[in-house]
Amino acid sequence: MVILLAASLFGLRQTLGIVESHPKLSEVAMRVAREMFLSFCIVALLLTRFVLPAQSGEGQVRNIVLVHGAWADGSGWKGVYEILVRDGYNVSIVQEPETSFKEDVAATKRVLAQQNGRCILVAHSYGGAVITEAGTDPSVAGLVYIAAHMPDAGENEADDGKRFPSDLSKSNAIKKTADGFTYLDPTQFREYFAADLSAEQSAFMARSQVLNAAENFRAIITTPAWRYKPSWMLVGAKDRTINPDLLRWYAARANSHKIEVSGASHSVYVSRPKEVAALIEEAASQAR
Repeated sequence: MVILLAASLFGLRQTLGIVESHPKLSEVAMRVAREMFLSFCIVALLLTRFVLPAQSGEGQVRNIVLVHGAWADGSGWKGVYEILVRDGYNVSIVQEPETSFKEDVAATKRVLAQQNGRCILVAHSYGGAVITEAGTDPSVAGLVYIAAHMPDAGENEADDGKRFPSDLSKSNAIKKTADGFTYLDPTQFREYFAADLSAEQSAFMARSQVLNAAENFRAIITTPAWRYKPSWMLVGAKDRTINPDLLRWYAARANSHKIEVSGASHSVYVSRPKEVAALIEEAASQAR
């Protein structure tokens, strides 16, 4: 492109020189030639400013939005956040209320509206259903699912989970409050949700968990963003909250770029921040 542009400008400059040096050519012709040369100079500047930098890598997505899952909050992303910020990304973390699926989607879109340019939308667990619905936002260039649900149109994660039941779904660890909110039994939290974290860290997560409205798991997806945008999936090989085979099935159906982390629990976004951040950065570098 640079060579072609330079040749075109050189040809116009030569033409202008001929017009200016030939006394028999009209003043109108000279003015037209000068205006054409000026126009090409302006186009050259615009191409240099906007097109060429994108080709050299400066057009890479730099905004990352992180969405947590059920029974958790945004603080679990701290390790991933620190790596991404260190590597020069602008990172925002959504704090969903978990009081309704609609409100969780709205909370995500609220943060997306604050982004200055395109972004990569990332989610863990139940958050995968949230970004599947919210990710149709024009600012989203790609979606990253970290041990996360990925329902299709007309589906919900509760029914999808029945395709490949998890150890958690077969247990009695999921409890419900009188007003319809779910939580994990703190005494079983580490076993099913965070087996690769220390006892102290998993205990804190168990006691600070955000209760999730039971109906959220049955929320129907209307327009799945992964049908229209590139997606990435990370599978924790020792996940007991979502069956790893379900995550693999999701990834195959969506033709997602997939990686697996050996020995990782459902809390892989906390326990393995380097691997998670690396996948997010891969998405940011490849999304167009």
